[in-house]
Amino acid sequence: MRFESVDDTLTARAFAPAHITGFFQIHDHKDPMKKGSTGCGVVLDGGVYTTVTAGKEIDKTEIFLNDEKVAGDTNRTVIEFMTEVPVKVESISDIPIGCGFGASGAGALGTAYALNHALSLEYTPIQLNDIAHIAEIKNGSGLGDVIGQVHGGIPIRKTPGAPSIAQIEHIPTVENEVCCVVLGELSTSSVLGNSEMAKNINMAGEKAMKKLIEKPTIDNFMHCSREFAINCGLARGKVREVIEAADEAGVVASQAMLGNAVFSIPSTTCVSELVDVFSEFGEVLRFRIRTGSVKII
Repeated sequence: MRFESVDDTLTARAFAPAHITGFFQIHDHKDPMKKGSTGCGVVLDGGVYTTVTAGKEIDKTEIFLNDEKVAGDTNRTVIEFMTEVPVKVESISDIPIGCGFGASGAGALGTAYALNHALSLEYTPIQLNDIAHIAEIKNGSGLGDVIGQVHGGIPIRKTPGAPSIAQIEHIPTVENEVCCVVLGELSTSSVLGNSEMAKNINMAGEKAMKKLIEKPTIDNFMHCSREFAINCGLARGKVREVIEAADEAGVVASQAMLGNAVFSIPSTTCVSELVDVFSEFGEVLRFRIRTGSVKII
């Protein structure tokens, strides 16, 4: 269903969780439904809250992030796919932007779900998930975050593509704590557009996947992620320093893909030691694993 006009003011709000990728492989395809990544990541209880408003007082689509007007290309693609009605999209993020936390995927999902609810468009959750994935692919803002975000927990993406066709398994988990330290921003497109880096990523990602499948545990996931970050050459400078400092404290940490940030899922007995290590490099962000998915608030 596609509305062309709205007389009354309609609004809805949705939450979509963050997703940190530990390791991945790039799978290119001309069909955005089949393009994406395989790999493994962890979904967090932090994320993006998105409010969509439509009505006579809104004559053009505008997108805001943390109270600042932005281009919002990925969100705009979602909107254009779903309706011709101009809307106001307001996203508030409690996760870092451009640092490997899947903020663009969370924003796209939140926009899709809130827009669908506000305008009673009658898209199914499966369709909304695919729309968000396609928007990410078309704008080069992500490859596999949406798939992880709609499943929750620690999903292993065994095949690429949109959520409706990707094959997923999970590492069994409770809502363990996840600690992170952000060192700066890193452009996803700048990494994915480097052919030599993409080759290294795919070689390291294939190796990491094989090792994880043999032993799908949180501990092994962290070890595979650490090896991946170092072997493909992404972990450099401060990121490498943080990882090595965690090693000395007896905790396995790795880089958030693709971002200039480091994360770890420590055992309960190691949390305080890890926080001490991370705090030497910046503010420590503490989340819990979210076993749920997107929700209308």
